[in-house]
Amino acid sequence: MRPFLVPRLRFAVPTSLLALACAFTAHSNAAEEPSTKNQPPRTGVAEPFRPEPGKFPPLEKAHYYEGELVFVDHATRRGSLRVRGTGMFHRNDPHPFALLPYGVIRYHAAPADLRDIPLGTYLHVRAFLPPDPRTSSVPVLPINNKDVDANHYRGLGVFPAENHALLLEDEPSHCLREGLVWKLQEVEIKKEENLLLATRESKQPQSTQATPEKLTFDSATRFWRGRECLSLKEWITEGHWPAEGKKTLNGQPVLLGLSWRPTPDGIFTRFHVSDIWLDETSIERAAANQAETHKAFIRSRWMPAWVDHVEYGKFGQATVTATLFGGMDPSLYADFTKGTQVFMNGAENTLKHTAGGYGPAHIASKGLLLQVTQASGEIPLGSSGIQIQFDTDLVIEAIRPTRIVRVRPASWRVVQLPREEMLGDQNNPQDRFPTPAIFPKY
Repeated sequence: MRPFLVPRLRFAVPTSLLALACAFTAHSNAAEEPSTKNQPPRTGVAEPFRPEPGKFPPLEKAHYYEGELVFVDHATRRGSLRVRGTGMFHRNDPHPFALLPYGVIRYHAAPADLRDIPLGTYLHVRAFLPPDPRTSSVPVLPINNKDVDANHYRGLGVFPAENHALLLEDEPSHCLREGLVWKLQEVEIKKEENLLLATRESKQPQSTQATPEKLTFDSATRFWRGRECLSLKEWITEGHWPAEGKKTLNGQPVLLGLSWRPTPDGIFTRFHVSDIWLDETSIERAAANQAETHKAFIRSRWMPAWVDHVEYGKFGQATVTATLFGGMDPSLYADFTKGTQVFMNGAENTLKHTAGGYGPAHIASKGLLLQVTQASGEIPLGSSGIQIQFDTDLVIEAIRPTRIVRVRPASWRVVQLPREEMLGDQNNPQDRFPTPAIFPKY
């Protein structure tokens, strides 16, 4: 079993998707009273940023916040977070967010869809103002809303106007991307509540000492070691932790999966450990499993992209240039090769397929890939850096510059999608959200 060394993880996409290094600021999850002491970092930029069509926004201009996932609408790529602010966490109302079309999700250090993330998971978010408030799928708020006191002991930062996410990641993904590690200092096992004392630290030398945090765990917490999944009872039986009482753990390095559970009166911000990855093999295996889940998902829904340029010919012929979105497994991009036949269908900003009453392949444009190029240098988050060009003899209306599309190589199987993941022929934004009309009448 290899020790847990916490490598600097890079997103598994072609070349460097790596303008991602943000400085780590230590903070505490164990505030016992609603004050500003040991609160999460306020890393939002001074000037709110609104993305432009056809341009990937710079990560450094995103507003950062974190919180508990409490609602998911996977078909429209939106949900709600209980955002951590400066007050009592349990009082914070769920705050809606939407993913940008090119927004990246990371779960267990691998690409993911919203449907893969369990409710209650603690997430890290980097987000912007809605690109177009007229078509936003979540409420449009005053630009300075992240600096407004929400009152009722909720405090600042819990309802940011930056609710269109470029990056959504769980705790282990966040730590691996930023070169962080949790170090276990002490465990205390008792009937009423089990506690871990731990610090989240940078693997680089720091001038300041990380603040210890109190985290809860229970008999449902999973211990991942190599290819094993152990229960708390098995971990205790092996003698690593006591059956009752305290034990010093001497800074054992691990990765943690965090969630939130209701806490006793007087404890306002304390988080729960759902998983502990004890070595590199265990997290690599979790990432591999999640990557396979997401690869199957993308092959069935098609690769998202946007149109850069269309050169129109006669009688419906066109040469289309498009950029594939980032954050996917490299094997998916490898299926886009020169001479391959591909199908391209229009999509809405939620990535729902548009047009065609019988599935995405019904009206999609098809043709051969004329060229596949890989950009050099730093690739902005959200982009794969891969640009494709294909020729079609019948271009559809939805394929226009800056519009969102989905692309399928002919080697990917044609499957039928559920009704809630497709829009009608009119591409009306109001059709994004299913109504009771989708259910049969009895």
